[in-house]
Amino acid sequence: MKQSRGADLKNGALVVYEMVPSNSPPYVCYVTLPGGSCFGSFQFCPTKAEARRSAAKIALMNSVFNEHPSRRITDEFIEKSVSEALASFNGNREEADNPNTGIGAFRFMLESNKGKSMLEFQEVLAHYSHRALDDDIRHQMALDWVNREQSVPGALSRELASTERELDEARLAGKELRFHKEKKDILMLAAGQLGNMHSSSC
Repeated sequence: MKQSRGADLKNGALVVYEMVPSNSPPYVCYVTLPGGSCFGSFQFCPTKAEARRSAAKIALMNSVFNEHPSRRITDEFIEKSVSEALASFNGNREEADNPNTGIGAFRFMLESNKGKSMLEFQEVLAHYSHRALDDDIRHQMALDWVNREQSVPGALSRELASTERELDEARLAGKELRFHKEKKDILMLAAGQLGNMHSSSC
């Protein structure tokens, strides 16, 4: 559907499955869809094949629901989305009211599209999100965490533990996981960079 609307899909129509390394159940699998959305197995999966099926099932259900044209942007939807964004980024209410901040811009875009369907809004987002989260951006974000860890020791491990907990909770609830998974990957990258710095300074 996204491709037919002209979305730029980096991996074409490729669906990517990623198993979490484990020698015993429950097995966990993530699936990343062509548009970048990510979902994970949400049931107790005794086999790897079952984990793949579970991830595929929740991805399909969410995709069909999210693409449905009848989902309208309302005042309630905007308030809920902005509150969730503030909570995710530890932001404050002033940020939400300032269009020069990321969350303020998000609120402004939602309000500009009030009454439209989520499908129409996603097309707007696709138009403005020319730059995917590529390896350069991940590397820069990981370096930010390395710097944070050096000024506040323990910050990285606390954030990683919190992110892993949020990722598991969201996965078990069948939610979209792209943000949580990207954040975990960036934190793991930062931890690896810190490990390399420690080993090279020994």
